[in-house]
Amino acid sequence: MTGTGLFLQYSTPIMALVPCVPLATAAAVLAAGTHTVLRDCACVAGSLLTLALVLAAGAGFMQGALPELTVCTLYPGISLRFCLDGVGLLFAATAAAMWAAAALYSIGYMRALSEHAQSRFYFFYAVSLCGGLGAACAGNLFTLYLFYELITISTYPLVAHHQDAKSYAGARTYIVYLMFASKACLLPAMAILYTQCGTLDFNLHDIAAGMLPAAAPPVLVRICYVLFVLGIAKAALMPLHGWLPAAMVAPAPVSALLHAVVVVKAGVFCICRIMLSVFGTDLLARLSLGLPTAYAALFTILAASLIAMTKTDLKARLAYSTVSQLSYIVLGVALLSPGGITGALFHMPAHAAAKITLFFCAGVIFAMTGKKDIREMGGLGRQIPWVFAAFGIAALSMIGVPPVGGFVSKWYLALGTLEIHNAVLLAGLLLSSLLNTVYFAEVVVRAFYGRAAVHAPITCAHGNSPVTALMLAALLATAALSVVLGLRPHAAIDLITTRVLP
Repeated sequence: MTGTGLFLQYSTPIMALVPCVPLATAAAVLAAGTHTVLRDCACVAGSLLTLALVLAAGAGFMQGALPELTVCTLYPGISLRFCLDGVGLLFAATAAAMWAAAALYSIGYMRALSEHAQSRFYFFYAVSLCGGLGAACAGNLFTLYLFYELITISTYPLVAHHQDAKSYAGARTYIVYLMFASKACLLPAMAILYTQCGTLDFNLHDIAAGMLPAAAPPVLVRICYVLFVLGIAKAALMPLHGWLPAAMVAPAPVSALLHAVVVVKAGVFCICRIMLSVFGTDLLARLSLGLPTAYAALFTILAASLIAMTKTDLKARLAYSTVSQLSYIVLGVALLSPGGITGALFHMPAHAAAKITLFFCAGVIFAMTGKKDIREMGGLGRQIPWVFAAFGIAALSMIGVPPVGGFVSKWYLALGTLEIHNAVLLAGLLLSSLLNTVYFAEVVVRAFYGRAAVHAPITCAHGNSPVTALMLAALLATAALSVVLGLRPHAAIDLITTRVLP
Protein backbone atom coordinates (compact mmCIF):
# COMPACT_ATOMS: atom_id res chain seq x y z
CA MET A 1 0.00 0.00 0.00
CA THR A 2 1.30 3.46 -0.91
CA GLY A 3 1.93 6.21 1.65
CA THR A 4 -1.10 8.07 0.33
CA GLY A 5 -3.27 5.02 0.86
CA LEU A 6 -2.02 4.57 4.41
CA PHE A 7 -2.83 8.19 5.28
CA LEU A 8 -6.32 7.82 3.79
CA GLN A 9 -6.95 4.54 5.60
CA TYR A 10 -5.73 5.60 9.02
CA SER A 11 -6.70 9.28 9.09
CA THR A 12 -9.83 8.59 11.17
CA PRO A 13 -8.15 6.55 13.97
CA ILE A 14 -5.27 9.06 13.99
CA MET A 15 -7.72 11.93 14.41
CA ALA A 16 -9.44 10.06 17.26
CA LEU A 17 -6.10 9.76 19.05
CA VAL A 18 -5.35 13.49 18.84
CA PRO A 19 -7.36 14.57 21.94
CA CYS A 20 -6.51 11.31 23.74
CA VAL A 21 -2.74 11.85 23.84
CA PRO A 22 -2.95 14.96 26.08
CA LEU A 23 -5.15 12.95 28.46
CA ALA A 24 -2.60 10.15 28.47
CA THR A 25 0.07 12.77 29.14
CA ALA A 26 -1.91 14.04 32.12
CA ALA A 27 -2.15 10.48 33.44
CA ALA A 28 1.60 10.03 32.96
CA VAL A 29 2.23 13.20 34.99
CA LEU A 30 0.26 11.70 37.88
CA ALA A 31 1.97 8.35 37.53
CA ALA A 32 5.42 9.99 37.60
CA GLY A 33 4.78 11.18 41.15
CA THR A 34 7.95 12.65 42.63
CA HIS A 35 10.11 11.66 39.64
CA THR A 36 10.35 15.15 38.20
CA VAL A 37 12.63 14.30 35.28
CA LEU A 38 10.27 11.53 34.17
CA ARG A 39 7.32 13.91 34.53
CA ASP A 40 8.98 16.62 32.47
CA CYS A 41 9.99 14.15 29.77
CA ALA A 42 6.41 12.84 29.61
CA CYS A 43 5.10 16.38 29.01
CA VAL A 44 7.53 17.07 26.18
CA ALA A 45 7.01 13.62 24.63
CA GLY A 46 3.22 13.99 24.83
CA SER A 47 3.32 17.35 23.10
CA LEU A 48 5.58 16.09 20.31
CA LEU A 49 3.46 12.97 19.77
CA THR A 50 0.32 15.13 19.61
CA LEU A 51 1.91 17.36 16.98
CA ALA A 52 2.97 14.32 14.94
CA LEU A 53 -0.57 12.88 15.05
CA VAL A 54 -2.13 16.19 14.01
CA LEU A 55 0.24 16.44 11.06
CA ALA A 56 -0.47 12.82 10.09
CA ALA A 57 -4.24 13.37 10.26
CA GLY A 58 -3.77 16.58 8.30
CA ALA A 59 -1.81 14.73 5.61
CA GLY A 60 -4.73 12.33 5.19
CA PHE A 61 -7.17 15.23 5.01
CA MET A 62 -5.11 17.04 2.37
CA GLN A 63 -5.06 13.85 0.30
CA GLY A 64 -8.84 13.73 0.18
CA ALA A 65 -9.98 12.07 3.41
CA LEU A 66 -12.56 13.64 5.73
CA PRO A 67 -11.88 11.81 9.00
CA GLU A 68 -15.20 11.16 10.78
CA LEU A 69 -16.01 9.13 13.89
CA THR A 70 -19.24 8.90 15.91
CA VAL A 71 -18.42 7.56 19.36
CA CYS A 72 -21.98 7.32 20.65
CA THR A 73 -25.44 8.75 19.99
CA LEU A 74 -27.26 10.12 23.02
CA TYR A 75 -30.40 11.28 21.23
CA PRO A 76 -31.40 11.61 17.57
CA GLY A 77 -29.21 14.36 16.14
CA ILE A 78 -27.12 14.64 19.33
CA SER A 79 -23.96 12.54 19.50
CA LEU A 80 -20.34 12.56 20.53
CA ARG A 81 -18.87 12.99 17.08
CA PHE A 82 -15.45 13.89 15.71
CA CYS A 83 -14.66 15.19 12.25
CA LEU A 84 -11.62 17.08 10.97
CA ASP A 85 -11.99 19.74 8.27
CA GLY A 86 -9.73 22.59 7.12
CA VAL A 87 -10.67 25.05 9.86
CA GLY A 88 -10.31 22.40 12.57
CA LEU A 89 -6.98 21.23 11.16
CA LEU A 90 -5.60 24.77 11.23
CA PHE A 91 -6.60 25.22 14.87
CA ALA A 92 -5.38 21.76 15.90
CA ALA A 93 -2.00 22.26 14.22
CA THR A 94 -1.63 25.66 15.86
CA ALA A 95 -2.48 24.36 19.33
CA ALA A 96 -0.25 21.29 19.01
CA ALA A 97 2.76 23.26 17.75
CA MET A 98 2.43 25.88 20.48
CA TRP A 99 2.08 23.16 23.14
CA ALA A 100 5.39 21.64 22.05
CA ALA A 101 7.11 24.99 22.64
CA ALA A 102 5.18 25.69 25.86
CA ALA A 103 6.07 22.27 27.32
CA LEU A 104 9.76 23.03 26.96
CA TYR A 105 9.39 26.59 28.25
CA SER A 106 7.30 25.56 31.26
CA ILE A 107 10.03 23.24 32.55
CA GLY A 108 12.52 26.08 32.59
CA TYR A 109 10.14 28.66 34.04
CA MET A 110 8.67 26.52 36.81
CA ARG A 111 12.11 25.36 37.92
CA ALA A 112 13.71 28.79 37.65
CA LEU A 113 11.16 30.26 40.03
CA SER A 114 10.86 27.09 42.16
CA GLU A 115 7.08 27.16 41.69
CA HIS A 116 5.01 24.95 43.97
CA ALA A 117 2.57 22.23 42.84
CA GLN A 118 4.37 21.66 39.55
CA SER A 119 2.79 18.24 38.91
CA ARG A 120 -0.68 19.73 39.37
CA PHE A 121 0.28 22.49 36.96
CA TYR A 122 1.43 20.05 34.25
CA PHE A 123 -1.62 17.83 34.78
CA PHE A 124 -4.15 20.59 34.15
CA TYR A 125 -2.02 22.03 31.35
CA ALA A 126 -2.30 18.72 29.50
CA VAL A 127 -6.03 18.37 30.21
CA SER A 128 -6.66 21.85 28.82
CA LEU A 129 -4.88 20.82 25.62
CA CYS A 130 -7.22 17.84 25.42
CA GLY A 131 -10.09 20.33 25.52
CA GLY A 132 -8.61 22.49 22.79
CA LEU A 133 -7.81 19.62 20.45
CA GLY A 134 -11.17 17.98 21.13
CA ALA A 135 -12.89 21.23 20.14
CA ALA A 136 -10.78 21.38 16.97
CA CYS A 137 -11.90 17.88 15.98
CA ALA A 138 -15.54 18.29 17.06
CA GLY A 139 -18.04 17.22 14.41
CA ASN A 140 -21.07 18.83 16.02
CA LEU A 141 -22.09 21.48 18.53
CA PHE A 142 -22.65 19.02 21.36
CA THR A 143 -19.07 17.74 21.15
CA LEU A 144 -17.75 21.27 20.74
CA TYR A 145 -19.62 22.40 23.84
CA LEU A 146 -18.28 19.54 25.98
CA PHE A 147 -14.66 20.32 25.13
CA TYR A 148 -15.25 24.08 25.34
CA GLU A 149 -16.36 23.63 28.95
CA LEU A 150 -13.51 21.22 29.66
CA ILE A 151 -11.11 24.03 28.73
CA THR A 152 -12.80 26.38 31.21
CA ILE A 153 -12.79 23.88 34.08
CA SER A 154 -9.22 22.67 33.54
CA THR A 155 -7.72 26.16 33.24
CA TYR A 156 -9.34 27.48 36.44
CA PRO A 157 -6.72 25.78 38.70
CA LEU A 158 -3.99 27.18 36.45
CA VAL A 159 -5.24 30.75 36.84
CA ALA A 160 -5.45 30.23 40.63
CA HIS A 161 -2.04 28.50 40.70
CA HIS A 162 -0.39 30.85 43.21
CA GLN A 163 -3.24 30.29 45.69
CA ASP A 164 -3.19 33.78 47.18
CA ALA A 165 -5.99 36.34 47.46
CA LYS A 166 -5.12 38.00 44.14
CA SER A 167 -5.01 34.69 42.29
CA TYR A 168 -8.30 33.48 43.71
CA ALA A 169 -9.96 36.79 42.82
CA GLY A 170 -8.68 36.60 39.24
CA ALA A 171 -9.71 32.96 38.91
CA ARG A 172 -13.17 33.75 40.29
CA THR A 173 -13.66 36.49 37.68
CA TYR A 174 -12.41 34.09 35.03
CA ILE A 175 -14.80 31.26 35.86
CA VAL A 176 -17.83 33.47 36.45
CA TYR A 177 -17.50 35.25 33.11
CA LEU A 178 -17.02 32.11 31.07
CA MET A 179 -19.49 29.86 32.85
CA PHE A 180 -22.24 32.48 33.02
CA ALA A 181 -21.91 33.28 29.32
CA SER A 182 -22.01 29.65 28.25
CA LYS A 183 -24.94 28.73 30.45
CA ALA A 184 -27.00 31.88 29.88
CA CYS A 185 -26.42 32.20 26.13
CA LEU A 186 -24.63 29.27 24.52
CA LEU A 187 -26.95 26.51 25.76
CA PRO A 188 -30.17 28.39 24.76
CA ALA A 189 -28.67 29.03 21.33
CA MET A 190 -27.98 25.31 20.92
CA ALA A 191 -31.56 24.52 21.94
CA ILE A 192 -32.96 26.96 19.36
CA LEU A 193 -30.71 25.51 16.68
CA TYR A 194 -31.81 21.96 17.48
CA THR A 195 -35.48 22.86 17.24
CA GLN A 196 -34.90 24.30 13.77
CA CYS A 197 -32.51 21.68 12.37
CA GLY A 198 -33.28 18.49 14.28
CA THR A 199 -29.53 17.92 14.58
CA LEU A 200 -26.42 19.59 15.96
CA ASP A 201 -24.08 18.20 13.29
CA PHE A 202 -22.02 20.83 11.49
CA ASN A 203 -22.10 21.35 7.75
CA LEU A 204 -18.38 20.93 7.13
CA HIS A 205 -18.68 20.62 3.36
CA ASP A 206 -19.96 24.07 2.34
CA ILE A 207 -19.32 27.26 4.33
CA ALA A 208 -21.78 29.15 2.15
CA ALA A 209 -24.77 26.89 2.93
CA GLY A 210 -24.53 26.38 6.70
CA MET A 211 -26.93 23.99 8.39
CA LEU A 212 -30.08 26.03 9.01
CA PRO A 213 -33.09 25.30 6.78
CA ALA A 214 -34.36 28.02 4.46
CA ALA A 215 -37.71 28.03 6.30
CA ALA A 216 -36.16 29.07 9.64
CA PRO A 217 -37.78 32.31 10.90
CA PRO A 218 -35.34 35.23 10.34
CA VAL A 219 -36.06 36.77 13.75
CA LEU A 220 -35.33 33.49 15.51
CA VAL A 221 -32.16 33.04 13.47
CA ARG A 222 -30.96 36.51 14.47
CA ILE A 223 -31.68 35.81 18.15
CA CYS A 224 -29.85 32.50 17.91
CA TYR A 225 -26.86 34.18 16.28
CA VAL A 226 -26.59 36.90 18.95
CA LEU A 227 -26.81 34.29 21.70
CA PHE A 228 -23.99 32.31 20.13
CA VAL A 229 -21.73 35.37 19.87
CA LEU A 230 -22.46 36.38 23.48
CA GLY A 231 -22.14 32.82 24.75
CA ILE A 232 -18.62 32.35 23.41
CA ALA A 233 -17.01 34.75 25.87
CA LYS A 234 -13.59 33.18 25.28
CA ALA A 235 -13.44 35.25 22.09
CA ALA A 236 -13.17 38.30 24.42
CA LEU A 237 -15.34 40.66 22.39
CA MET A 238 -16.09 43.74 24.45
CA PRO A 239 -17.81 43.97 26.91
CA LEU A 240 -17.21 40.25 27.62
CA HIS A 241 -13.44 40.64 27.86
CA GLY A 242 -12.97 41.33 31.59
CA TRP A 243 -11.99 37.75 32.43
CA LEU A 244 -8.87 37.93 30.29
CA PRO A 245 -6.95 40.75 32.05
CA ALA A 246 -8.08 39.29 35.40
CA ALA A 247 -6.40 36.00 34.51
CA MET A 248 -2.99 37.67 34.23
CA VAL A 249 -2.31 36.76 37.88
CA ALA A 250 -1.27 33.32 36.59
CA PRO A 251 2.34 32.29 35.87
CA ALA A 252 3.77 33.21 32.46
CA PRO A 253 3.32 29.71 30.91
CA VAL A 254 -0.38 29.88 31.86
CA SER A 255 -0.69 33.33 30.33
CA ALA A 256 0.87 31.94 27.17
CA LEU A 257 -1.63 29.06 27.28
CA LEU A 258 -4.56 31.44 27.78
CA HIS A 259 -3.52 33.93 25.12
CA ALA A 260 -1.91 31.87 22.41
CA VAL A 261 -2.59 28.16 22.65
CA VAL A 262 -5.99 27.10 23.89
CA VAL A 263 -8.42 29.42 25.64
CA VAL A 264 -8.75 32.50 23.46
CA LYS A 265 -7.98 30.53 20.31
CA ALA A 266 -10.78 28.13 21.22
CA GLY A 267 -13.04 31.18 21.55
CA VAL A 268 -12.33 32.64 18.13
CA PHE A 269 -12.25 29.16 16.60
CA CYS A 270 -15.77 28.56 17.95
CA ILE A 271 -16.93 31.91 16.54
CA CYS A 272 -15.49 30.94 13.15
CA ARG A 273 -17.08 27.50 13.36
CA ILE A 274 -20.50 28.94 14.23
CA MET A 275 -20.40 31.53 11.45
CA LEU A 276 -19.07 29.23 8.74
CA SER A 277 -20.46 25.78 9.62
CA VAL A 278 -23.74 26.65 11.35
CA PHE A 279 -25.08 29.81 9.73
CA GLY A 280 -23.05 29.93 6.53
CA THR A 281 -21.90 33.00 4.65
CA ASP A 282 -25.01 33.18 2.43
CA LEU A 283 -27.45 33.33 5.37
CA LEU A 284 -25.30 35.82 7.29
CA ALA A 285 -25.19 38.07 4.25
CA ARG A 286 -28.92 37.73 3.55
CA LEU A 287 -29.84 38.67 7.14
CA SER A 288 -27.19 41.45 7.26
CA LEU A 289 -25.44 39.91 10.28
CA GLY A 290 -21.88 40.13 8.97
CA LEU A 291 -21.24 43.88 9.01
CA PRO A 292 -22.64 44.53 12.53
CA THR A 293 -20.33 41.77 13.79
CA ALA A 294 -17.39 43.32 11.94
CA TYR A 295 -18.09 46.76 13.45
CA ALA A 296 -18.36 45.26 16.95
CA ALA A 297 -15.00 43.56 16.37
CA LEU A 298 -13.47 46.81 15.10
CA PHE A 299 -14.64 48.63 18.23
CA THR A 300 -12.97 45.96 20.36
CA ILE A 301 -9.76 46.22 18.32
CA LEU A 302 -9.47 49.98 18.74
CA ALA A 303 -10.74 50.26 22.33
CA ALA A 304 -8.48 47.48 23.62
CA SER A 305 -5.49 49.04 21.82
CA LEU A 306 -6.14 52.39 23.49
CA ILE A 307 -6.38 50.71 26.90
CA ALA A 308 -3.17 48.76 26.23
CA MET A 309 -1.33 52.04 25.71
CA THR A 310 -2.18 53.09 29.29
CA LYS A 311 -0.83 49.92 30.95
CA THR A 312 2.67 49.92 32.40
CA ASP A 313 2.63 46.30 33.60
CA LEU A 314 3.98 44.28 30.67
CA LYS A 315 1.59 41.34 31.04
CA ALA A 316 -1.41 43.69 31.39
CA ARG A 317 -0.39 45.45 28.18
CA LEU A 318 -0.07 42.11 26.42
CA ALA A 319 -3.47 41.05 27.79
CA TYR A 320 -5.26 44.00 26.20
CA SER A 321 -3.25 43.46 23.05
CA THR A 322 -4.73 39.96 22.96
CA VAL A 323 -8.26 41.32 23.36
CA SER A 324 -7.56 43.55 20.36
CA GLN A 325 -5.81 40.97 18.18
CA LEU A 326 -8.47 38.29 18.65
CA SER A 327 -11.06 40.54 17.09
CA TYR A 328 -9.09 40.66 13.84
CA ILE A 329 -10.16 37.03 13.40
CA VAL A 330 -13.81 37.77 14.14
CA LEU A 331 -13.74 40.83 11.87
CA GLY A 332 -12.20 38.92 8.98
CA VAL A 333 -14.77 36.12 9.02
CA ALA A 334 -17.58 38.68 9.43
CA LEU A 335 -16.51 40.33 6.17
CA LEU A 336 -17.86 37.17 4.47
CA SER A 337 -15.38 37.69 1.61
CA PRO A 338 -12.65 35.30 0.46
CA GLY A 339 -9.86 37.69 1.42
CA GLY A 340 -11.36 38.43 4.83
CA ILE A 341 -11.88 34.76 5.71
CA THR A 342 -8.38 33.88 4.52
CA GLY A 343 -6.83 36.65 6.61
CA ALA A 344 -8.90 35.72 9.66
CA LEU A 345 -7.98 32.05 9.60
CA PHE A 346 -4.31 32.73 8.86
CA HIS A 347 -4.25 35.11 11.83
CA MET A 348 -4.87 32.14 14.15
CA PRO A 349 -1.37 30.64 13.73
CA ALA A 350 0.25 34.04 13.10
CA HIS A 351 -1.12 35.53 16.31
CA ALA A 352 -0.44 32.34 18.28
CA ALA A 353 3.25 32.24 17.35
CA ALA A 354 3.78 35.94 18.04
CA LYS A 355 1.74 36.20 21.24
CA ILE A 356 3.22 33.10 22.84
CA THR A 357 6.66 34.58 22.11
CA LEU A 358 5.69 37.84 23.81
CA PHE A 359 4.50 36.07 26.95
CA PHE A 360 7.54 33.81 26.95
CA CYS A 361 9.69 36.94 26.85
CA ALA A 362 7.71 38.53 29.70
CA GLY A 363 8.26 35.39 31.76
CA VAL A 364 12.00 35.29 31.09
CA ILE A 365 12.33 38.98 31.96
CA PHE A 366 10.59 38.37 35.27
CA ALA A 367 12.54 35.17 36.02
CA MET A 368 15.89 36.83 35.30
CA THR A 369 15.34 40.34 36.66
CA GLY A 370 12.15 40.32 38.74
CA LYS A 371 10.77 43.19 36.64
CA LYS A 372 7.19 43.52 35.38
CA ASP A 373 6.86 47.30 34.97
CA ILE A 374 7.78 48.59 31.51
CA ARG A 375 9.13 51.81 33.05
CA GLU A 376 11.78 49.80 34.89
CA MET A 377 13.06 47.97 31.80
CA GLY A 378 15.46 50.64 30.62
CA GLY A 379 18.71 49.05 29.41
CA LEU A 380 17.52 45.47 29.74
CA GLY A 381 17.84 44.97 26.00
CA ARG A 382 21.59 45.38 26.32
CA GLN A 383 21.71 42.80 29.14
CA ILE A 384 19.49 40.13 27.60
CA PRO A 385 19.49 41.03 23.88
CA TRP A 386 18.17 37.70 22.59
CA VAL A 387 15.02 38.05 24.69
CA PHE A 388 14.22 41.52 23.45
CA ALA A 389 15.19 40.62 19.88
CA ALA A 390 12.57 37.86 19.99
CA PHE A 391 10.13 40.32 21.58
CA GLY A 392 10.79 42.75 18.73
CA ILE A 393 10.15 40.12 16.05
CA ALA A 394 6.86 39.10 17.70
CA ALA A 395 5.88 42.76 18.08
CA LEU A 396 6.47 43.31 14.35
CA SER A 397 4.07 40.45 13.65
CA MET A 398 1.44 42.02 15.92
CA ILE A 399 1.87 45.33 14.11
CA GLY A 400 1.74 43.69 10.70
CA VAL A 401 5.21 44.45 9.31
CA PRO A 402 6.89 42.14 6.77
CA PRO A 403 8.48 39.63 6.75
CA VAL A 404 6.59 38.13 9.73
CA GLY A 405 3.28 36.27 9.83
CA GLY A 406 1.09 39.12 11.05
CA PHE A 407 1.77 41.03 7.84
CA VAL A 408 0.26 38.24 5.75
CA SER A 409 -2.95 38.03 7.78
CA LYS A 410 -3.39 41.82 7.87
CA TRP A 411 -2.73 42.03 4.13
CA TYR A 412 -5.57 39.60 3.45
CA LEU A 413 -7.83 41.37 5.94
CA ALA A 414 -7.24 44.64 4.10
CA LEU A 415 -8.03 42.88 0.81
CA GLY A 416 -11.22 41.61 2.39
CA THR A 417 -12.37 45.14 3.22
CA LEU A 418 -11.62 46.18 -0.36
CA GLU A 419 -13.62 43.23 -1.69
CA ILE A 420 -16.73 44.55 0.08
CA HIS A 421 -15.79 48.20 -0.63
CA ASN A 422 -15.82 49.26 3.03
CA ALA A 423 -13.47 52.19 3.62
CA VAL A 424 -14.42 52.50 7.32
CA LEU A 425 -13.20 49.01 8.18
CA LEU A 426 -10.05 49.49 6.11
CA ALA A 427 -9.27 52.76 7.90
CA GLY A 428 -9.93 51.07 11.24
CA LEU A 429 -7.45 48.28 10.43
CA LEU A 430 -4.78 50.80 9.45
CA LEU A 431 -5.39 52.86 12.60
CA SER A 432 -5.19 49.74 14.76
CA SER A 433 -1.77 48.89 13.34
CA LEU A 434 -0.60 52.41 14.20
CA LEU A 435 -1.81 51.93 17.78
CA ASN A 436 -0.04 48.54 17.91
CA THR A 437 3.15 50.30 16.89
CA VAL A 438 2.85 52.85 19.70
CA TYR A 439 2.42 50.43 22.60
CA PHE A 440 4.91 47.81 21.38
CA ALA A 441 7.61 50.25 20.28
CA GLU A 442 7.78 51.76 23.77
CA VAL A 443 8.89 48.43 25.26
CA VAL A 444 11.62 47.81 22.70
CA VAL A 445 12.90 51.40 22.68
CA ARG A 446 13.12 51.51 26.48
CA ALA A 447 14.91 48.16 26.57
CA PHE A 448 17.61 49.05 24.06
CA TYR A 449 17.92 52.81 24.40
CA GLY A 450 16.59 53.62 27.87
CA ARG A 451 18.72 54.18 30.95
CA ALA A 452 18.93 51.49 33.59
CA ALA A 453 17.45 52.67 36.90
CA VAL A 454 20.23 53.57 39.29
CA HIS A 455 18.22 52.54 42.31
CA ALA A 456 17.23 49.17 40.80
CA PRO A 457 20.33 47.45 39.38
CA ILE A 458 19.82 44.64 36.90
CA THR A 459 20.46 41.19 38.31
CA CYS A 460 20.21 38.18 36.04
CA ALA A 461 20.13 35.48 38.70
CA HIS A 462 19.39 32.69 36.24
CA GLY A 463 21.28 34.13 33.30
CA ASN A 464 23.55 31.14 32.64
CA SER A 465 21.50 28.30 34.08
CA PRO A 466 20.16 25.32 32.08
CA VAL A 467 16.56 26.22 32.96
CA THR A 468 17.00 29.63 31.35
CA ALA A 469 18.46 27.93 28.28
CA LEU A 470 15.20 25.96 27.95
CA MET A 471 13.15 29.14 28.11
CA LEU A 472 15.36 30.89 25.57
CA ALA A 473 15.22 27.91 23.20
CA ALA A 474 11.42 27.92 23.29
CA LEU A 475 10.97 31.65 22.72
CA LEU A 476 13.55 31.77 19.94
CA ALA A 477 11.81 28.84 18.24
CA THR A 478 8.40 30.54 18.33
CA ALA A 479 9.92 33.83 17.17
CA ALA A 480 11.50 31.95 14.26
CA LEU A 481 8.11 30.41 13.47
CA SER A 482 6.66 33.91 13.12
CA VAL A 483 9.28 34.64 10.48
CA VAL A 484 8.63 31.32 8.71
CA LEU A 485 4.90 32.10 8.57
CA GLY A 486 5.75 35.45 7.01
CA LEU A 487 8.22 34.12 4.46
CA ARG A 488 6.52 30.80 3.69
CA PRO A 489 2.77 31.22 4.27
CA HIS A 490 1.83 29.00 1.36
CA ALA A 491 0.95 25.82 3.25
CA ALA A 492 -1.60 27.55 5.48
CA ILE A 493 -2.92 29.77 2.69
CA ASP A 494 -3.34 26.78 0.37
CA LEU A 495 -5.17 24.88 3.11
CA ILE A 496 -7.61 27.77 3.53
CA THR A 497 -8.17 28.53 -0.14
CA THR A 498 -8.48 24.92 -1.34
CA ARG A 499 -10.13 23.21 1.66
CA VAL A 500 -12.21 25.92 3.37
CA LEU A 501 -13.34 28.50 0.84
CA PRO A 502 -16.05 27.35 -1.58
